[in-house]
Amino acid sequence: MHVAIAGNIGSGKTTLTGLLAKHYKWKAQYEDVEDNPYLDDFYSKMERWSFNLQVYFLNSRFRQILDIRRDKKTIIQDRTIYEDAFIFAPNLHAMGLMTNRDYENYRSLFDLMESVTESPDLLIYLRSSIPNLVGQIHKRGREYENSISIDYLSRLNERYEAWIDKYDKGNVIILDVDEIDFVDNPEDLGEIINKIDAEINGLF
Repeated sequence: MHVAIAGNIGSGKTTLTGLLAKHYKWKAQYEDVEDNPYLDDFYSKMERWSFNLQVYFLNSRFRQILDIRRDKKTIIQDRTIYEDAFIFAPNLHAMGLMTNRDYENYRSLFDLMESVTESPDLLIYLRSSIPNLVGQIHKRGREYENSISIDYLSRLNERYEAWIDKYDKGNVIILDVDEIDFVDNPEDLGEIINKIDAEINGLF
């Protein structure tokens, strides 16, 4: 089974991925941020490095999906290939930070990859307000994220909401992370696990 967690920067995807992997003894697939050679450059000069960064993530995510389908274990994935294609890349294009030529090239690559991959069996979307995202980003203290603007996060949030509203590729759980604390409150984590159990039992 393939479970994936989606959400904006700072919504808690990586943390929840780890907690659920530990609880269910699932294998975790994390987003490649530590070894990503483009992140620092991208946040300092977005228009120069946007295409490089998005292609890097697309390649990384595609490889993860192929690994997930070959693996016999249940895998939980931190962020999906769809977020790259339907949220981050079109947002950069709309902001004038990715050229028409690069965006069309990117979309062609994504369409080809999507044609040979399967969607997650269960998608968990972490909905968050901008103040909460900003607080979490500052708390984790990644230096390259210091330049992320509220406008950029707001644009991403709008695209996330539009995307999840029309998502029809599988089962979805939506969690409002402003209202829950799955890190420090075991009851909140327990409620999330109960929702997942209900969905998983419905899948089989």
